[in-house]
Amino acid sequence: MRFRCKVVDVSCLNHFTRMVNTISKLTKACTLRLAPDKLYFILSDKVANGGVGMWCELFQPSLSSSSRIVTHDIPVGVIPRRLWIDFKEPSVPDFDVSIYLPALKTMKSIVERMKNLSNLVVIEANLNGEMNLKIETDLVSVTTHFKDLGNPPWVSEEGSQASTQDRDPESMVEARVDIRKLLQFLAGQQVNPSKAICNIVSGRIVHFILLHEDVSLQYFIPALA
Repeated sequence: MRFRCKVVDVSCLNHFTRMVNTISKLTKACTLRLAPDKLYFILSDKVANGGVGMWCELFQPSLSSSSRIVTHDIPVGVIPRRLWIDFKEPSVPDFDVSIYLPALKTMKSIVERMKNLSNLVVIEANLNGEMNLKIETDLVSVTTHFKDLGNPPWVSEEGSQASTQDRDPESMVEARVDIRKLLQFLAGQQVNPSKAICNIVSGRIVHFILLHEDVSLQYFIPALA
């Protein structure tokens, strides 16, 4: 099937290319949903069954007279309308802790070193802006501490602070994840987000959110026992 797109300008094309390169590091195939003002890239693996999930939104600027047509043939398959419900936007999990991430390049460097020591990494954080990355094996225990990261001011639909604010600020919440999946997420980033957030549901899931101008990317990694 022929895929045809209209490019507004070179900067738009470069932006789109960076986004596609990021997604290609996370998955070899995904669902593309087209809307009048946005493009959606969706990876709907069942997180409950050990797969990762992804939801990425890319805003499309208004087309101008300087636009041009670019045609490229790629293998695609059309999803029947009856299956569209399987590709709806995921709901934000009822997390126990939400925290801003440190520089992704710093995290990537640390996780790369930890990967040589263990297949699993524990991510833990609290409401005092503290986050730890740690591995524990029979031979070694390594922990990297981050402080003063800050916690996003999530607000509930009723306008009050989210229930996480009732937790002890010093109490750590943790999830153990496959270190390869975490490194895959960190290594593929070309978004250079203005905000990077990590939400942790204790012992169940780690939910990452990257925000930058007209791009938002959500990534879900299931926790392991």
